[in-house]
Amino acid sequence: MDPGANGASSVGLVHDYLLVMRGAERTFAAIAECFPSAPIYTLLYDPEGTNGAFRDRVVRTSYLQRLGANQRSFRRMLPLFSRAAERLPLREHDLVISSSSAFAHAVRPRPGVVHVSYCHSPFRYAWFERQRAEHELPAPLRPLLRLTLDRIRRSDLDASRRVSHYIANSEATRGNIQRYWGRDATVVHPPVDVHRFSVAEPEDYLLVVTELVPHKRVDVALEAGRRAGLPLKVVGTGPDLERLRTRHGDHAEFLGRVGDDELARLYSRALALVMANVEEFGIAAVEAQAAGRPVVALAAGGALETVVPDRTGVLVPPGDFDALAEALRTTDFRAFSPAAIREHAQGFSREAFQARFTAEVGRVARDAYVSRP
Repeated sequence: MDPGANGASSVGLVHDYLLVMRGAERTFAAIAECFPSAPIYTLLYDPEGTNGAFRDRVVRTSYLQRLGANQRSFRRMLPLFSRAAERLPLREHDLVISSSSAFAHAVRPRPGVVHVSYCHSPFRYAWFERQRAEHELPAPLRPLLRLTLDRIRRSDLDASRRVSHYIANSEATRGNIQRYWGRDATVVHPPVDVHRFSVAEPEDYLLVVTELVPHKRVDVALEAGRRAGLPLKVVGTGPDLERLRTRHGDHAEFLGRVGDDELARLYSRALALVMANVEEFGIAAVEAQAAGRPVVALAAGGALETVVPDRTGVLVPPGDFDALAEALRTTDFRAFSPAAIREHAQGFSREAFQARFTAEVGRVARDAYVSRP
């Protein structure tokens, strides 16, 4: 689908920041494929960090790009992001599609333009992870952070009222959109490149794939693995890396970021993937299942929509560390059927996502057109 291809309308695509290729960025890349003529707008862009995924596209950045931020330093710009998103130059477009886990939904198209926002999550630090955000900073800086997050909340709520329609990546995100913004949303699960993965004979390690930040609770997964007596491999990097390596380096191997081929191999050879935090969706869980491997996750959030208990994985009560460790210790992960697990993952394919997403965008655009005087 590309309304911009025949001149019928001009589409603008927006994503928060394109600095690395994680789940949200891969989802945005799938969205961008549906609109190949549309320019891309983002607050910050790193062509190398995104593995050249957008090299053939027109990418327009905010004025913050001149400050030279990267994945390690961009969080320091937190007070500037809302205003920078509002100033992205989108007024030439008749249809705006944003992909937002923070600020992209705050863009300001010209009046009357349909703006569909695919929401990965409302900005977690402003709405439901404030205490955790404060604990990541030295005590003297916390009052300033509170003021900043209060201001972001106000501007975020105002931005939510300007969006024509929200599409949520999961029922959990849909609930948060209703809870914090008072808006309804439809649900379209994000895409997973299931064809990249294949089944292999598992080895003896557990796998963790995530950004290494406190709210991902990687330390919980690692400690549960230690108690279960199983080695772990950790894919990902972030500000928590050195602390985790110091505490768990004796039984966990920290691999940093790895290429797509290596990640596919690690999934297929793992006993199971472990997710110790509540994810709004959790693309890693579907990737592991596409490689035929079970998932151990909390019975909350996106895992309730992606993991089938006793068929594709194990769900444990949220907040019950003993239950997580016990599941890792006692579950016979080799008894799961890789073929059945992989079959389940096919429902989250890139093609299925693109068909559902474009159909929903088309419906919203048609309804808006019909309702105009």
